[in-house]
This record gives sequence, structure tokens and C-alpha cells, in this order.
Amino acid sequence: MEKATSKAADAALICGLAAIAVIAGLVGSNALQSSFYVTTTVPATQVATSTIPAVQAKGADRTQFTSGSQGPTRSGVSSLQASMQVEAAQASSTGIYGWLLAAIAASVAFVAAKRFSSRSGDAMQPLQMLPTSMAASGSAHLPWSFDPYTQMIMAATTGRKYDKSNAIFEEAKTLMPGGVSSPVRAFKSVGGNPIVFDRVKGAYCWDVDGNEYIDYVGSWGPAIVGHANDEVLDALRETLKKGTSFGAPSALENVLAKMVIAAVPSVEMVRFTNSGTEACMGMLRMVRAYTKREKVIKFEGCYHGHADGFLVQAGSGVATLGLPDSPGVPAGATAGTLVAQYNDLASVEALLKGNDVAAVILEPVVGNSGFIPPTKEFLVGLRELTKKYGALLVFDEVMTGFRIAYGCAQSYFGVTPDVTTMGKVIGGGLPVGAYGGRRDIMEVVAPAGPMYQAGTLSGNPLAMAAGIKTMEILQRPGSYEYLDKITKKLINGILAAGKEAGHPICGGSISGMFGFFFCEGPVRNYQDATKSDTKKFAKWHRMMLDRGVYLAPSQFEAGFTSLAHTEADIDKTIAIAREVMKQL
Repeated sequence: MEKATSKAADAALICGLAAIAVIAGLVGSNALQSSFYVTTTVPATQVATSTIPAVQAKGADRTQFTSGSQGPTRSGVSSLQASMQVEAAQASSTGIYGWLLAAIAASVAFVAAKRFSSRSGDAMQPLQMLPTSMAASGSAHLPWSFDPYTQMIMAATTGRKYDKSNAIFEEAKTLMPGGVSSPVRAFKSVGGNPIVFDRVKGAYCWDVDGNEYIDYVGSWGPAIVGHANDEVLDALRETLKKGTSFGAPSALENVLAKMVIAAVPSVEMVRFTNSGTEACMGMLRMVRAYTKREKVIKFEGCYHGHADGFLVQAGSGVATLGLPDSPGVPAGATAGTLVAQYNDLASVEALLKGNDVAAVILEPVVGNSGFIPPTKEFLVGLRELTKKYGALLVFDEVMTGFRIAYGCAQSYFGVTPDVTTMGKVIGGGLPVGAYGGRRDIMEVVAPAGPMYQAGTLSGNPLAMAAGIKTMEILQRPGSYEYLDKITKKLINGILAAGKEAGHPICGGSISGMFGFFFCEGPVRNYQDATKSDTKKFAKWHRMMLDRGVYLAPSQFEAGFTSLAHTEADIDKTIAIAREVMKQL
């Protein structure tokens, strides 16, 4: 399929260059005729001017004014006849020159096309979006090549330009590691430079070059009511008048805390933080303090922030002791982290039997390995196993919290954990995190108990105000039904487009969260997810981006819809997806 696409692209290039050659010939011919004619005149001394009336004829707008021995004189009938004869002779002569130019241009086009088409995908040179050392060594294996040939075809197809984004990103790389403040934003897994955002509103985002996109990232989940929602902005403006941060208790903390407690089955008390990572750090310390056990079980492919204890990968076995997954993480920091397989109860019980485990921690719906839903039996089984072995059950709902249901994933599936972490949606687009659970567990947290955790900006009034208004909007009748409706339509349309084009593809959605993989499926865990064709996904991502659809720049990230997305947005996205699937 890739070879066929390459040949089609080459054919398109040759046809395009040939067309340019013909146009060049025609333009060249006409241009030479005009130029030659203007500079050729009939001397005034050869015609009588005093008795000849002014005559308008075809081409008379080119009437020549010449300066002879008798001064400036306008030519009449005789000079017009002479001029017409000269013009005919010149047209014949200059036409030959024009078509000679066309032949030369066509030759250049043919040579260029041959050169481009003879280059294989592997031989194409990457643009300098890669570190120079990587490009020179050949150690960088991008999912697909961003050579000038590919960019030429892209530009001809979509007409989009990214000059300002590229310039800003190149500068950013000299100022920040990798040019970004969070790794996935750099587009490393899909290739090419990221677009640089200028503004967002509703379901749309615009880059600094003025390109508009339908956005299915939504700031990685928080923008569930749409970007820059007017009601949320109004709440922020009112709060902003009172100050941006107090570093002291505020009434808004109580309001949001009561909303969270009322909505989430497992939460009787809550502690606010500034991010999901911070919430998970506090949760980890808390469950160990409460149970007086050190070991915890996480699942391969589940992400709980960048704290040392969570940066662990599984070994070759079904479940092994964790090994550090990042330089700088000491072995001791992960010694108490055990790794099991998602949707596999046997792997969990094997670890519970042989270890004193403080907690089993998981994303109830995986979003950081792509969209991977649990089986109901898996969640129910985890609840039973943790009770059996005296471990706590923790749902990391930083991503799923208030997104797939107002009461989070635990209310959607009907399984209540002991502790829950949250973030994203509860801050309405501002930095926020939280962890909560049973009262007896939460009361070990300082100052109620001995387990210390603190934060200067925790519970800041702006994040509380945005979160309160966002949750008020989500409580309105039909909110989650609408999210479920449009998201199902979107993912079903994408899957249908892929299958119609002959691609192996599988995926699904729950409420406003979705994802798919370029493999037959089903995908039940991270190991299944790694079978997806990531090179194909990289092409898909760039081609969708170039047509105005902004998706997560990784095969292993879930996508998100919002209440601001319309049926028309979904229809347009599906139509673009169908076009792209045919060209992959």
C-alpha cells in the first residue's frame, strides 16, 4: 500500500510539474509577444498623419506613439495595417520562443520527477527537526520521513503553512529541554514539529500561523465543557478581582470539596493539590502510612504521574518486581512497586499471595496506553481480592474523573474503591489535583494525622472557581448523554472508515473518552496495545492534522470530546478520516 501511495504521489508530482511547464510556455509566449510589440514602432515619417482619422480596431489599445522628425504623432490606418503585418510576423517568431521555454521547463520537470521518484522512503533525508547528531548517525527512526518531497505533497494537498510554529519551536529547543514543558507535546512519537497554539475556544484551537483545528485533545481532558467556556470565564473574572492566590483557606475550597464528596462514592474527605502527579504522590504516601505496608501493585501501561515510585516497567514475566524506567530513579525507590497485567486477575492474586501489599492502584479505564476499557469482572475481582488480602483499592481517576460519568468511573461501573485520585476536569482547565477516600484513611494526612503533604498553591481560588462552574455545567440534564452520543458516532465513523479502506483497526469509547489501534484487536492490556501499527498511526496523525483535525500525538493516548463539539464537527471529522484512511 505504501509503494502504491508513493507511485501515486510521484505521478501527481509529474503531472503537476508538467502543467506548470505548459502554463510557463503559454505565459512566456504572451509575455514575449507583448514586450516585442511595444518596443516595435512604425516611424512617423512613413505615414501621413494630417488627413487620416483615428481608427479603433482590435488591438487598438496598443496604438503606438513614436517620436520622429516631425515630433510626437499618432499612427493612423496605414500605420495600423503595417503594425498588423509586423504583429503577425512577431507572433510567429515569439510563439516559437514561448514553446521553447515550455520544452525547457518540461525537461526540468521530468528530471526533478525522476530524481524524487527514484528516492526510496528509507533514503529520504529528514528535515532538521531532529537533533543533528541523530540525523547524522542514522540512529533516529521516525515513523515516517518528513523530507522536502513529502512536505511538497502535503502543502499541495492542504495548503497549510507552519512557518511561525516551526520558528517558535526551533527557538524553544534552545530554551527548554526538547522545546517543551511536557514530553508528549514534542510529537516525538509521530514525527514532525508540533504546532504552537495561539488560542482556543469551544471545540476549536488555532495555531500561531492562523490554522484552525477541531480539537480532540482538550488540554488532555480538562476542557470537557469546551475551551474558554463563557460561564467559566465569567466565574474566573469575578474571582480574579479578589486575587490570584491566598496561601490561606478560602470558602471556595469548601464548595468544591462538598461537590466532589457528594458525587464520588468513595470520597468522604478530600485533599486538593496542584496536579494529578502531586495527588498520586500524596496518595501513595498515605496508603503506606495507613496500612503500615510498603509494597504496592500497579499495572503495566498505567500512568500515575512521574513520581519515582511509579516510573516502573514490567519485566518479561507476567508480573515481576519493578525496575526503574527512567535514569535518575534509584532502584530503592521502585523496590516496593510490583507490576501486574491489566485485565488479568490471576497476575494480581499471584502478587498479593506472596507480598504484604498496601494497595492495588490502577486507571479504571486506561488512557495512557491508548483507550483500554476494563472488563466488569476485572474491577469486581480486584475489589474482592483487595478485601481478601487486606490491601486498599485505589482508582486513579485523574483522567476518567467526571469525564465518563459525573460520579467518575466508579459510579459508571458500580465498583467503589477505598481511595480515589482526581484532577483535570475538577479544575476546569486550571492546574489542580485531589485525592480522597474513606474518612478513617484520610485522617492520617497532616495536620489531622502524621503523614505530611503540603502545597503553596493547593486549593487556590482560581482553580476552585473554574472547577465549581465546570461541575455545575456537567450536572445539567443530558450532559453525559450528549457526550456519549457524539463520541460513539465519532469512533464508529473512524473505525468504519478504516475497515472500508482495508486497515486492521479496533477501538471504542465511554462517554467523552475514546481511542483506537491499528491492529485487529481486541486490545485488553498494554502488551496487546504494542501490536498496533505505530508507523501507520504517525502518518494518520499528520494527515489529519494537515486537514484541520488535532488529535493526541501518540498512539498510546486517549482522545476526548466536549459539550462544545457539534454534530457538524463530528461529521466533518469522519469525512476527513475517510479521505485519510484511503490514502494511508
